[in-house]
Amino acid sequence: MTTPPLSADVLVIGWGLAGLVAAAEATAAGKRVILLDQEPRSNLGGQAWWSFGGLFFVDSPEQRRLGIKDSLELATQDWFGNAGFDRDEDHWPRRWAEAYLQFAAGEKRAWLRERGVGFFPVVGWAERGGYGAIGPGNSVPRFHITWGTGPGIVAPFADAVHRAEDAGTLTVLPRHRVTELLSADGAVIGARGHRLVDSTSARGLSTSREVAGDFEISAGATIVASGGIGGNHDLVRAAWPKRLGTAPEHMVTGVPAYVDGSMHAVSAAAGAHLINGDRMWHYVEGISNWDPVWPSHGIRILPGPSSLWLDATGQRLPVPLFPGFDTLGTLQYLRQTGHDHSWFVTSRQIVEKEFALSGSEQNPDLTGKDVGLLLKSRLAKGPTGPVQAFLDEGADFIVENDLESLLEQMRLHDGGEALDIDTVRREVIARDREIENDFSKDAQIGMLRSMRGYRGDRLIRTASPHRLQDPAAGPMIAVKLHVLTRKSLGGIETDLDGRALDSSGNAITGLFAAGEASGFGGGGVHGYRALEGTFLGGCLFSGRQAGRAAAQ
Repeated sequence: MTTPPLSADVLVIGWGLAGLVAAAEATAAGKRVILLDQEPRSNLGGQAWWSFGGLFFVDSPEQRRLGIKDSLELATQDWFGNAGFDRDEDHWPRRWAEAYLQFAAGEKRAWLRERGVGFFPVVGWAERGGYGAIGPGNSVPRFHITWGTGPGIVAPFADAVHRAEDAGTLTVLPRHRVTELLSADGAVIGARGHRLVDSTSARGLSTSREVAGDFEISAGATIVASGGIGGNHDLVRAAWPKRLGTAPEHMVTGVPAYVDGSMHAVSAAAGAHLINGDRMWHYVEGISNWDPVWPSHGIRILPGPSSLWLDATGQRLPVPLFPGFDTLGTLQYLRQTGHDHSWFVTSRQIVEKEFALSGSEQNPDLTGKDVGLLLKSRLAKGPTGPVQAFLDEGADFIVENDLESLLEQMRLHDGGEALDIDTVRREVIARDREIENDFSKDAQIGMLRSMRGYRGDRLIRTASPHRLQDPAAGPMIAVKLHVLTRKSLGGIETDLDGRALDSSGNAITGLFAAGEASGFGGGGVHGYRALEGTFLGGCLFSGRQAGRAAAQ
């Protein structure tokens, strides 16, 4: 059955963070807005709701209180050294990077504070690099965790949508899947597609694509904010670049199944130029979720710097591919090994201090804004509750009291047949010898000792240096790690107003894009690498730009 045609000033496709921000900005400008998504309303907020809530700021009060000296100049040096822009089509991504850095160093924090968003006082140091000054990585800690994690950053914009809905200026349409953007005289004038059967599924669960009818919506402006491709392994493998080696046969999935890339082809059919599709951001510290929500559900370990990282054969990863230093460099290296997994060898003391798990549901203290639970879980002895659950239930965790028992269980584990046990034993013993005095030629040991000079790391993120075989730090733990799909760094090319461009660089009248669908701005604001805390920020900034421009 076909729904009677609808109309709005602005149509927003996708209700993740970028779509919510765009819709809120357009309604604030007095426009009538329709916000639609293919999922049931339980998924309002999209992928951002599941996130850890990390945000990238430059020279923030939180940084200054911790003695961190940051500046726009230093952040720009880091961003461009990280991005490695080297293509003709990087013109708009470069422009977006410059504009976003100004936003992150300027009004971004105050703009969020006005909306009631707060931040955990300890700033994290993600993507540390370990190369030269102009190479990849953050020179200083910049990872600010939202108080309330992903739900905390989604809430003010979801609330704005609810208020506009109550006021009659915004209509929310769940279970509406766009299959075509409508065009007339070279302009996009709306969209049509299928109404899917109703669903009462809980957030994140896969839902039916059974069609109940059709719909058509006319709009003065249409904003595509439909996300990336991380839930669709076939698209991830098809886009996988040769520079990263072969695509894994086995991956775990860090995003719900609805992150399926379906609007990329629809947008291209309407003339939008898709660029940098081979740039992507997947993690190598993925573990299979013992309590999955979506298919092949994986969780990322946010590691501190102390664990010994071995490839599938037991060889130690080269300098500076230590935990938490260079995500893409580590992915590229591991894809040359011929295996889809690697290993951490570590101790309980390291796990309880250094293992954080990405995701709002894995951090109930921060997500629930529970100070008492926060103090108990982050400062008291022992792992956090979610980490302990993985130690108890996770298929990728091996816990043993001594090295020889650990090696035997690693060998018997799925994938353990590739290990050279003698090599693993030699690596562990050699690493332990190096840490027994204050001097060492081991670069990882030198780096972790240096990091403890930062108060934030010393307080909650970096364990006191110790032997992995020290009984007082035990038991010993091995963790099998998988490639975990996450972000598309390319997408629809846009100008600084979020207007979608065609292959000739001309703006397509009536069509805008924001969030991951636009590579977080311009078709790839991150270039080849991300500095972390920049995905949510890219959704905020690009959604704001597109929402304001579409309302003009």
